[in-house]
Amino acid sequence: MGIDVQPPSGTQWTIAADGHEAVVVEVGGGLRAYRHDGLDYLDGYAEDEVCPGSAGQVLAPWPNRIRDGVYSFGEKSFQLDLTEPERHNALHGLVNWARWQLIEQSADSVTIGYDLPPSPGYPWALRVRARWSVGPDGLRAEHEATNLSGEPAPFGFSVHPYLQLPKVGVDGLRLHLPARRRVLVDGRLLPVGATEVTGSEFDFTSPRPIGDLVLDTAFGDVERDADGGSAVTLSAPDGSSGLRIWADREFGWWQVFTGDTLGGERHRRSVAVEPMTCPPDAFRSGRDVITLEPGQTWRGAWGVRPEV
Repeated sequence: MGIDVQPPSGTQWTIAADGHEAVVVEVGGGLRAYRHDGLDYLDGYAEDEVCPGSAGQVLAPWPNRIRDGVYSFGEKSFQLDLTEPERHNALHGLVNWARWQLIEQSADSVTIGYDLPPSPGYPWALRVRARWSVGPDGLRAEHEATNLSGEPAPFGFSVHPYLQLPKVGVDGLRLHLPARRRVLVDGRLLPVGATEVTGSEFDFTSPRPIGDLVLDTAFGDVERDADGGSAVTLSAPDGSSGLRIWADREFGWWQVFTGDTLGGERHRRSVAVEPMTCPPDAFRSGRDVITLEPGQTWRGAWGVRPEV
């Protein structure tokens, strides 16, 4: 009997409406492609390719890095596997390489989920769900996480889309990032402090080109919209095209990564713009960590919309 060879990212779910199309994948429950009117706005990856650089992945129950994979919660200490061994960190949570299951599908949306089992480093069970949809307003993602354990659980969330504009390189992109502070990091990309961006090369509170600036930076103290959310925009130098990524009030941080450590063609080809509920190393600092009580569900939403 032959074996059906699957793509590295597993089953592919394509959704489409109003000229928008997205591909959601089984492995990691993330986003492999997003395009509008045939133009790719997500720097994704091929169906036969292993996801590079966390492209489009869902990051939970923590985003970014935890120093040495060690943290305390309540009165107990925990040791996570070091998934970024070269920097001795635990990176990007526990669900980004798991196989998610299909829950519901239609022409313009797909809902998938993964039940995270307890483990020595994170001894809580979580039920994680994601609903991806496309429509007149672009791409929308709605996420939730429920604590299935009998004790409170620490939780943080992010996603990792690489965004691009047709025929515009990173240096030429104009970035508008409404955040007043940035996190300072050490050589392991772990927080050592924070500072105001005003007057510095990291001040994107008004749109301006990224230029040759190297970014792998968390920004906080965001300027929120009337509904409590915030948004980041990328635009072409001549204003001919743009892309807006928004996140609701659950996300108080933005990580921006210009892809400088990626190899080959992906080097500085696109910009990862990641809405985060908490900053890097939050399980150690406690900063904006969500405590999920037994049976409690967290919900958050974000999306991407081309602006022409």
